[in-house]
Amino acid sequence: MNPLLKSYNTAPFSEIENKHFLPAIKQLIAETKAEIDAITENSDAPTFENTLEALENTGEKLDRATSIFFNLNSAETNDEIQKIAQEISPMLTEFSNDLLLNEALFERVKNVYQQKDSLNLNAEQQMLLTKKYKSFARNGANLSEEKKSELRKIDTQLSKLSLTFGENVLAETNRFELHITDEKDLSGLPEGTIEAAAQTASEKGKDGWVFTLDYPSYVPFMTYADNRELRKKMAIAFGAKGFHNDKLDNQNNVLQISKLRHKRANLLGYDSHANFVLEERMAETPEKVKSFLYELLAKAKPAAQKEFERLTAFAKDLDNIDRLEKWDDAYYSEKLKQKLFNLDDEKLKPYFELKNVIQGVFTVAEKLYGLHFEEVQNIDKYHADVKTYEVKDDEGELVAIFYADFHPRPGKRNGAWMTSYKPQQIKNGKNERPHISIVCNFTKPTSSKPSLLTFNEVTTLFHEFGHALHGILANTHYPSLSGTSVYWDFVELPSQILENWCYEKETLELFATHYKTGELIPMEYVEKIKESATFLEGMATLRQLSFGMLDMAWHGGDPSHVNNVKSFEIAAFEDTQLYPDVKENCMSTSFSHIFQGGYSAGYYSYKWAEVLDADAFALFKQEGIFNKKVADKFKGFVLSQGGTMDPMELYKQFRGQEPDPEALLKRAGLLT
Repeated sequence: MNPLLKSYNTAPFSEIENKHFLPAIKQLIAETKAEIDAITENSDAPTFENTLEALENTGEKLDRATSIFFNLNSAETNDEIQKIAQEISPMLTEFSNDLLLNEALFERVKNVYQQKDSLNLNAEQQMLLTKKYKSFARNGANLSEEKKSELRKIDTQLSKLSLTFGENVLAETNRFELHITDEKDLSGLPEGTIEAAAQTASEKGKDGWVFTLDYPSYVPFMTYADNRELRKKMAIAFGAKGFHNDKLDNQNNVLQISKLRHKRANLLGYDSHANFVLEERMAETPEKVKSFLYELLAKAKPAAQKEFERLTAFAKDLDNIDRLEKWDDAYYSEKLKQKLFNLDDEKLKPYFELKNVIQGVFTVAEKLYGLHFEEVQNIDKYHADVKTYEVKDDEGELVAIFYADFHPRPGKRNGAWMTSYKPQQIKNGKNERPHISIVCNFTKPTSSKPSLLTFNEVTTLFHEFGHALHGILANTHYPSLSGTSVYWDFVELPSQILENWCYEKETLELFATHYKTGELIPMEYVEKIKESATFLEGMATLRQLSFGMLDMAWHGGDPSHVNNVKSFEIAAFEDTQLYPDVKENCMSTSFSHIFQGGYSAGYYSYKWAEVLDADAFALFKQEGIFNKKVADKFKGFVLSQGGTMDPMELYKQFRGQEPDPEALLKRAGLLT
């Protein structure tokens, strides 16, 4: 029998073959449609229970099967899975449209919604009712038949285009390699990076050293390689993904996606895709987002320009470089950082062995929230690299199942993310606990060294683990309001706040010990980590703002006049540009966050959530970073509540006030 059609608790990865996905998902769509028909054909008057709760309980098996499929398509894909995705995505889009454009179902939901004030619903029930009603209204339920048909067509096209976009980026990442055979071209590179490149070459059946566009290979090369021409070659390859006018080119996909999103928004009565998206965000409108970004720009730009001038003068003094280029950024920033702080990743990496950092983040979760992680071998996994854990509370009760997948592979997209295989919900009096996963791309162990992380990778692990805690500690009745099912400019708060612990002496003492000697990280290094936390922060802020502005340029207006992706992008970057443009490069064609992930008209949310996290962490700093009272409040009002209340209300219940933007500017050293 098809394993995806059986009842299962943890995902039965070892039983699933690619051939199972399509028939299972077809059957589960049919079963879910039957569940929906049972709601619409119910002759009883619509009530919250027989309509809203019944709707919330439809499609559980379908949701689980699709989450397994799409997680594999990101973390362990191949040509066959990508081909299946091109069939499955339009089917799911059509099904989603069938649901949201189902008149009989909408009538029942609307009927209950109109009585909402007299139904005596609790806050969570009210939120479920409002969200379900709005999801119909916002996705075409009130449109004419002709416009509904147009909406379906647009949604099907969009689902295919974003899949193709992602496949092209992955194929571009995989097809480039820098093959070095002359040892002098390795000058400046750390021993561990060289060893990893030799291992990659050997795996590919080549002599010498191979560097790729995977982050653990690309980032150290750009940071340490003395050979400027080779850095240029790598940087151009990295920045030209999807921009080669060949079969993997994404320019047309970018234009089509942005234009179709705009057309869809207009069809639904919104001025732009950003207007549509932001109606369901804390920021509310594109004007508010733009004003937020420009307010930060006004603070960050003078600092960034000063930093850039300093970096330029430093490179001129050191190597007689007349003009800094993008491929010089990481290299000279690192050199200047070493000069100012006598601190570099190579000094720090021996203290950040991956297994110790994992244990460290687990200890932080235990001290704050009473969680205990125990690695187990009896849970199915999709790859040998994946680690599986049972998460229990102080009483020994199961809180969650946790998966962690840490190293790059050819079938895995770049970056880091958190996802879920089973949502938390309280159903029939039973609290069903979630199955949560994080996926990262950290340096692999070599024959002579374990996986040693850069400090940046340490903060990435804490970031994704913060998202995981949001899922693990979820405690709501309805899965669609559970865990990370919150406004996207609120979802980064739990992840970004946890990064703050990485800079604290009390935290580093828990796990930062030398992988060979067991010696604790020297306190002078801890001080330097803290001191260097705001190093070139103006330039880093400007970079983040530039991404948010590019996103708003594509989605905050009418892109129908745009026919050249590159020149449109240059105009969007005008206010934030420090380095000269590289004509061979284009960011939009590989900007997966907004053209494949869920961040369209939402990239600003990283900065938005930084304001929240700086303000929230200020309370922990004031009371003690492991203060149980503050941790209980954060767990009670933020981590466990999911999307059951307006996020600003949740934040104010935790903090006692609205967030103060000064906290971020102060932490970033941008207050004059």
